[in-house]
Amino acid sequence: MQTRLNPYLSFKDNAREAMEFYKTVFGGKLTMSTFKEYHASQDPSEDEKIMHSMLEAENGITLMASDTPNRMEYIPGTNSSMSLSGDNETELRTYFEKLSAGGNVTMPLEKAPWGDRFGMLIRSINGEMCHERATPASATKASKTGASVSKISGPKVSR
Repeated sequence: MQTRLNPYLSFKDNAREAMEFYKTVFGGKLTMSTFKEYHASQDPSEDEKIMHSMLEAENGITLMASDTPNRMEYIPGTNSSMSLSGDNETELRTYFEKLSAGGNVTMPLEKAPWGDRFGMLIRSINGEMCHERATPASATKASKTGASVSKISGPKVSR
């Protein structure tokens, strides 16, 4: 798979509802995985929260989202990022390193429980916070790489 850049949205507790809504808009294949499935919940109340979801429409639109775990602060308005993904780990690592320059790496790019490499960082560009994530694309059920700029909303879906 070639390298792709996609919107990645973060929700408080309604990623499932939001992604089901977007599926009605864009169609396509929707996959969702919970924190429990990846043994990543630190609190039983997080078990059914969405750790990663991905909607892939037939026309090439790809949208990813997750719920924010209880241990992480959720601030409305800062809940979108971009996901950079692909099969070329060297290319992704290079992008991550370049994006890291002058940024704050919040999770180093390293092997994740689902098998891929995953990393996150935050940058400030002209005062706007950007969240970057980076991983190879072999885990279709897991998170990838990104930066916050895009915002997508739909009716009755609070972010």
